[in-house]
Amino acid sequence: MNIEKIVELGLWPESKKTTTKKGVSELEDLGYNLFYIGKNADLYTCPGDEPKILLVRSDRCSVFDIPLNLEIEGKGVSQTAISNNGAKFAKDAGIKTAILDETIDSSLSIAPRCQFMELCKPLEAEIDGDLVQFEFIFRNYLTGSLFDACQNGNDPYGLELGSDLRQWHKFDNPIFTPTTKGVKDIPLNSQSVREKFPEVISSMEKLFKDFSSFALENGIIVVDTKFEIFVNSKGEWVLGDEVLTPESSRFISKEDFEAQNYISMDKQILRDFGKEQNWKEQAKSLAPGQKLEVNVPQEIKDKILSGYTTILNRLSK
Repeated sequence: MNIEKIVELGLWPESKKTTTKKGVSELEDLGYNLFYIGKNADLYTCPGDEPKILLVRSDRCSVFDIPLNLEIEGKGVSQTAISNNGAKFAKDAGIKTAILDETIDSSLSIAPRCQFMELCKPLEAEIDGDLVQFEFIFRNYLTGSLFDACQNGNDPYGLELGSDLRQWHKFDNPIFTPTTKGVKDIPLNSQSVREKFPEVISSMEKLFKDFSSFALENGIIVVDTKFEIFVNSKGEWVLGDEVLTPESSRFISKEDFEAQNYISMDKQILRDFGKEQNWKEQAKSLAPGQKLEVNVPQEIKDKILSGYTTILNRLSK
């Protein structure tokens, strides 16, 4: 199915810029055609008429939505394996994901980076008169922006959390903190969103609780997780491509957490380095499509890759 047909079916937003560049030759030769270059992955149309695409993860890196000239060798392969594990965990729990069971020819050198994806539309609904898309976030611990809000007496999700709660307070049951999805994520009232999508939210809550328990048994603390929900061509809701991965969740090794070393095993290491180097300010001068030139020590790259490897080893079922 070519990109024109995909757009015609309403399964790809016309606002997202496609590319005419050629992709990996061993894929192009088989009839897979590159049509979108993302910050960390590329998308290919597939031969035939099925509404699906091929996602190919790269080793490229980005933080704060800033594309970087940085690549970490092996990151894309690890991320793909972790994503497959997360999708399997969800499927074993009876939840459909956009990641298809189909796999590409394993003899291809690019195969460990590839996932077939069902083409879907983002879940949308009207909130206060505006049509919005959502990020469904569940948290086991009070930290980050929510902790700051509590300290300042703010209640962005209508949860009535006390200002006396300490950072890294463990909730008896995960809390639900939904936001809109866009250039700026806007907090939404938790109960209102629950009432709008009761089946989806209860399913996601159970999945998050079960996965948190599984991860803890295997030496990883799940701080929080973001779920993105889509609607497929049959009108069914499905989980997106980042399911229980370091791209959608914060994972901390149990030994680090118990030592009160709260650095998550994902891009947080790169984010912290980027803050020190003032990347956000530097990125303001970038032209559209331009990457920020950064110089990242090998030690930082090794720490990031080591984190992904640890997650993969501990959470493989």
